[in-house]
Amino acid sequence: MRRVTVAAIQTWCEPDRARNLERHVHLVRRARMRGADIVLLQELFEFPYFPKDQKADYFELAQPFEDHPTIARMAELAAELGVVLPVSFFERAHNAYFNSVAVIDADGRVLGIYRKSHIPDGPGYQEKYYFNPGDTGFRVWHTRAGVLGIGICWDQWFPEAARAMVLMGAEMLLYPSAIGSEPQDPDYDSRDHWRRVMQGHAAANMVPVVAANRIGREQGESCTVTFYGSSFAADETGAIVAEGPRDEEAIVTASFDLDAIRTRRAGWGLFRDRRPNLYLPVLSLDGRGTAF
Repeated sequence: MRRVTVAAIQTWCEPDRARNLERHVHLVRRARMRGADIVLLQELFEFPYFPKDQKADYFELAQPFEDHPTIARMAELAAELGVVLPVSFFERAHNAYFNSVAVIDADGRVLGIYRKSHIPDGPGYQEKYYFNPGDTGFRVWHTRAGVLGIGICWDQWFPEAARAMVLMGAEMLLYPSAIGSEPQDPDYDSRDHWRRVMQGHAAANMVPVVAANRIGREQGESCTVTFYGSSFAADETGAIVAEGPRDEEAIVTASFDLDAIRTRRAGWGLFRDRRPNLYLPVLSLDGRGTAF
């Protein structure tokens, strides 16, 4: 038996970066007190979700991965508590800018970074203005709490990303997120769609999936976005086993026996019966499976 407890942090973000950091440090401590071995923080939790608008001034929020103060602070915390921490941050790499996650193991070692692969662009979520498409490829992380696959928000909508990480050995998929209302269609609520697509990743790959999403109403210059929380954990069948409310701070926790899930996954045959040679259409944009 290899039982692992994971917690997803759900809270609001304010303009004061230091206050946001300390709030998340406090919540990580509370999650560890509840037995969490892994604590998943929200996407870009250091500040309000700035891609609501296109403003060049916001590039000043980005910092290099090397000697990043928030990553250093979280590495100290991870070592102190013995907890795995994926840390979302706005990365500057010379003249490139990325939406990235640094993965910190339970001994405080920073294992490396993943840069968001899929970059959305639409009203309220104008990320293509700020972020280069990630160049790390999908990665998995061998941590004290298990082998983790980590995507970032819009990545969670793509089954290819989830499947790739599980093929690479991921025993659990984690998604830091920032999603809420759609400014162009205030009557549309994407919450259930958002959760169901990740529940599908869990069921199709037979691995637990955990998502952490922020809460709160954030006013930008061009629009307002109300983030709908609802952070959750799904088991290997896709069933939601723990969830947070839409509009309140929460620590969502769930425990999984990764050895038992691995045995069940092998017995079910989903990976035994795969036919990769038949999947060439996914290698192209138009389904032809060939390059011009």
